Amino acid sequence: MDIESIKTFMVLAHTKNYTRTANQLFVAQSTVTNRIHELEKELGFQLFIRTNRSVELTPKGEQFKLYAEKLIDLTDTALAEISASQKYDHYLRIGCADSIYEGHLAGLILKHRKSHPKDFLKISIGLTDHLLEQIQNDMLDVVFTYLPLKKNSLNCRQYKQDTLVLVTDIQNEKYKKGITVEKLLEEKYLMCNFALQDVGQYIRKLFPKYHQFELEIDDCMKIVPYLLHQDNYTFLPKDMAEPYIKEKRLRRVPLKDFNTPVINSYIIYKKSLEKICEEIFKI
Repeated sequence: MDIESIKTFMVLAHTKNYTRTANQLFVAQSTVTNRIHELEKELGFQLFIRTNRSVELTPKGEQFKLYAEKLIDLTDTALAEISASQKYDHYLRIGCADSIYEGHLAGLILKHRKSHPKDFLKISIGLTDHLLEQIQNDMLDVVFTYLPLKKNSLNCRQYKQDTLVLVTDIQNEKYKKGITVEKLLEEKYLMCNFALQDVGQYIRKLFPKYHQFELEIDDCMKIVPYLLHQDNYTFLPKDMAEPYIKEKRLRRVPLKDFNTPVINSYIIYKKSLEKICEEIFKI
C-alpha cells in the first residue's frame, strides 16, 4: 500500500475537495484522482462519495481513516528515528501530562540537554488517555501520566506524589486565614480538568451536582492567566504552583475544614530504555 496514496487520502478527507487537495500537495488533480482510485481498488471498497461541491467519507472510509492516521504517524516516526540515529547518541520520544512536565520534568530535561547535547528528545504534551494509547501503539517511548499501565513490554513505576493547593491572585486578600467549603462555593472557581480520576471527582463533589463552572479547561498552564489580576480560584498541583507563589504572582489559600487527596503520577517506558530513563528522570 503506497504511503503517498494514504497521505493523499488523509488530505482529501480533511479538505473534502479534489482541487484544494491537489493544490495543497502540489500535484495535478488527476494525480489525486488516480491515487484515490488505486487505493480504493486495493482496499476493495469505496472511500468517498461525491456531493454537489465536495466529497464525504463513506462509513468504511471513516473506519479506514483511523488506521491511516496511525500508519502515517508510525511511518513518519520510523523515518525520523532512523535519520536521528545517524546523528544522535539517543533518540527518545517523550509524552507527558502538562502539569507533570511543568512541575517535575522541565528542569530535568533542560539539565540533560546541557550535559548531553548529542541526545535527541522529542517531547509531546497531552492528556493521559491519549498518551497511554500512543505508547501502546509504539508512537512514544516513555510517558508520564496520572494513570498506571500494566503491560509485559513496558515498565510502570510511580514517579511522584503531589498535593493540590488552592490558589488565587497575590493581590486577592480574602481568606488569608483560610477558607471553608461553604465559602469556596460562593467564589468564582475555575475548573481545571486534570484527568486525574479520583482527584478530579473529588473536586467536582465539593460543588453541587450539575454545577456550572465559569470556566473549564484541560490544561493547567492555560488556566494561570485567568487567575492573575483577578479574584478567581482554582486547585493546582503544588509543585506546579510553587514557582508562581515564590514569584509573588499567586497566593496559596489555606483550607479550613477539608483536605485534598494526594496525586500520584507514573512513568511508563519500554523496558529496553531503563538505563537512559534512570539517567534523565532520576527514577
